[in-house]
Amino acid sequence: MPRYLIALSGLVIISATSLYACYGNNDSDKQADTGNQAGTEKSVSLLPAVAFSEQTEVTSDKILNNEASIPSQCYTDTESEHNPCYTCHQMYDRRKDNRLNKLDDGALQGAYIFSDVGVTNHWKNLFKDRQEWLEMVSDEAIIKYINENNYSNLAENLNRSGWKGFIPDLKDFYLGSSAFDEQGLALDGSYWVAFNYKPFPGTFWPTNGSTDDVIVRLAKEFREKEGMFDKDIYFINLTIAELNIKDIESASIWPVDENRIGFDIDQNGILSTTETVVKSENYIGDAQNTPVEYQQFPQGTELMHSVRYVGIAEDDSIFVPQRMKELRYMKKISVLPRSTITSRYDNERKEKLIGLLPNFINRGDLGFDNGQGWFIQGFIENYDGELRPQSYEEGMFCMGCHAAIGTTIDSTFSYARKITGAEGWGYINLKGMKDAPSVSEPGGEILNYLKRAGGGSEFRENPEMVERWYTTAGEVDHEKINNSDVYTLLAPSRKRALKLNKAYTEIVRHQSFIYGRDATWIPAKNVYTEVDESIPPLHSEKRHYGWDIRLNWN
Repeated sequence: MPRYLIALSGLVIISATSLYACYGNNDSDKQADTGNQAGTEKSVSLLPAVAFSEQTEVTSDKILNNEASIPSQCYTDTESEHNPCYTCHQMYDRRKDNRLNKLDDGALQGAYIFSDVGVTNHWKNLFKDRQEWLEMVSDEAIIKYINENNYSNLAENLNRSGWKGFIPDLKDFYLGSSAFDEQGLALDGSYWVAFNYKPFPGTFWPTNGSTDDVIVRLAKEFREKEGMFDKDIYFINLTIAELNIKDIESASIWPVDENRIGFDIDQNGILSTTETVVKSENYIGDAQNTPVEYQQFPQGTELMHSVRYVGIAEDDSIFVPQRMKELRYMKKISVLPRSTITSRYDNERKEKLIGLLPNFINRGDLGFDNGQGWFIQGFIENYDGELRPQSYEEGMFCMGCHAAIGTTIDSTFSYARKITGAEGWGYINLKGMKDAPSVSEPGGEILNYLKRAGGGSEFRENPEMVERWYTTAGEVDHEKINNSDVYTLLAPSRKRALKLNKAYTEIVRHQSFIYGRDATWIPAKNVYTEVDESIPPLHSEKRHYGWDIRLNWN
């Protein structure tokens, strides 16, 4: 079941003006060492020790899996009927002009198109039994571990190592919501903005192992008027970008005095107090001469995404804890002509059909260049639990999602899934969030996923989701699901959350990320070790086209 296109060479090699990050061969020693200098003794004592000889080597000097951009979910045994593939692989009419992403790769729901290397599942961690490891980690130890701050030392460690890429500059990001005001603006003056969005179906649900957040920052001219910071200007420009990504006409904002800012943002011909931002051809403020390029973020846009453990409160509710599993970063280096983007998707399609291996542009400390205007890089836990830069192969893991699948908009996921308008500004909060449908179809998105995927994850190996949301006859419980908010639908129990957290620390201690990052503790059963390309992933009647990543919040 191919969830991600993988032959990226034709797409990514073409442009030296595009972008995204994950580290290069010349810096392998520096990358491996960064973060170890500030190892946390508290973390070390909380988890079982693993001999150095049993740890996976962290290096960019060699690659074991040349298809590391194929995620583990692609190897799921769908039994020809369970379809989680549709959320990544979609089919669109390339002749129409209403979508920037022209990949229309929905045919992958009906055919495996792997390279010779890709037919073999290299994600060996899926088949590892971690039950003994879970017994060695106490509940008290794992709760202490996930509530430790492993973010704040990162900037100092990177500076000490001579790192030339992005250095995280949000002072208290580890604190989650406490680092931002009610509208999501960072309290430290760094101009990062948190927004509330619905997690992407499947792997990014908390019940499957992680909590997360995403924050955005526009370049200086988009947040200022006459060289001075203006919060209203900034959020209006953020909203204009939102309207552009979602391709919608208008969205709400808090009351704004148009006379003060000098722009008619609701475009009614009168300068007054308004609570509506209407789609515009240009941004405003000091960026008023910058045109809005269809479904692309403006140049200089940054996105930071922290992937964290599952926090467990005293009342057994879950939350976003301090400890980060990963910190991911994207920067929009260039806005490309639509014709160039379409051409690169065409090349990707051709490269995929002839089975070439992916070949990425490595920008060193700046990360990987995804060929679509973005640089991508990431940080991950070292043995001591401190964040370090990813190796080249670890970084390849990011590229399948952010370079060549049909569902993304400007190579991104979360902004298109933000609660529209004023209500969507602020730190992510799933409590009270409704199961909003895709803009392209009726019915709650989570409800439809559970119906089509046949379980609460791509692997269909989450018994708790089956017990909660399916009847004894194996059908989804429509009434129960429709009466629940997103938090209730996706939060694991305390027992499951503890196991998910403990299982992932076994991967951290072994530094075995190149073999998979799924927080499993029982060997997977619904996953192929080798794909037989002669057998279609899904029967024709189980293939689903037309799903859209964007949500109807109305």
